[in-house]
Amino acid sequence: MAVGKFEIADPLRTQAILAEHQIQAKKSLGQNFLKEPAVIDQIVADAQLTANDIVLEIGPGIGSLTEQLAKVAKQVYAFELDQSLIALLEENLAPYDNIQIIQGDFLEVDLAAFFEQKQLTGQSVKVVANLPYYITTPILLKLLNAPVALDKLILMMQKEVALRLTAQPGHREYGSLSVVVQTKSQVKIEQTVSHASFVPQPQVDSAVVSFDLAQLPDFAITDRSWFDQVVKAIFKQKRKNLWNNLLSFVGKNPENKAKLETVFQKLRWQHQVRAEQLSIEQINTLAQQLALIFPK
Repeated sequence: MAVGKFEIADPLRTQAILAEHQIQAKKSLGQNFLKEPAVIDQIVADAQLTANDIVLEIGPGIGSLTEQLAKVAKQVYAFELDQSLIALLEENLAPYDNIQIIQGDFLEVDLAAFFEQKQLTGQSVKVVANLPYYITTPILLKLLNAPVALDKLILMMQKEVALRLTAQPGHREYGSLSVVVQTKSQVKIEQTVSHASFVPQPQVDSAVVSFDLAQLPDFAITDRSWFDQVVKAIFKQKRKNLWNNLLSFVGKNPENKAKLETVFQKLRWQHQVRAEQLSIEQINTLAQQLALIFPK
């Protein structure tokens, strides 16, 4: 694979590409082009890629990260929604024979069908992406709930969202998204990235977050649908305590109040306890206890 003298991630070449092709970042697509080689190198290192890995990249932009991924991975599939960037990407990445640019909305991709088409089942597949802020959560949940085996996710996102995903009990950012994500992967902030590392500059800083999908909690969630319903209910109104949120969930009639009281007594919890004080294991125990006495 040949490599030009100046790589795409080099700030001078990034500027030249944007100027030559008269590219204006589209706010509607949340476009911010990464122009910091050191950040890109660290993202690739965070992904712990090998020559056997398949990489799915979402939103390659002008190919700065794509190029570096292709130097290490076996194959890169880069999904780009912006039709106007496809020809540019194909031109910039032409020296690499292990990159395929796919035009379209990743949220609409049938991953099971894609894996079958590309014969990816049984291979090591990782997702690496600099995500547009406005669709971070939908893409993350699509990946975490994917009907295919993904080994690891390395995702760049707004720093505030990263803090929510990694928040622990007792932290003000700890909520339903923290719980759902942390039951499906081991989550870690790998690096923070200044807004000055992008063209154009967003108003907030970013963070690169890793999701190890092989590292799950050491307790079992027996009914995922019910667990998710309970999580949504107890965090629905953060100003309310756990007792009041649960009453809104199960119903406030005297019979349900009495049933709920037996759960609190069994768990030795006070009515004043709040959802953000509970560990994920405690929330799982709560869901299991509620399932015993309330119809789903």
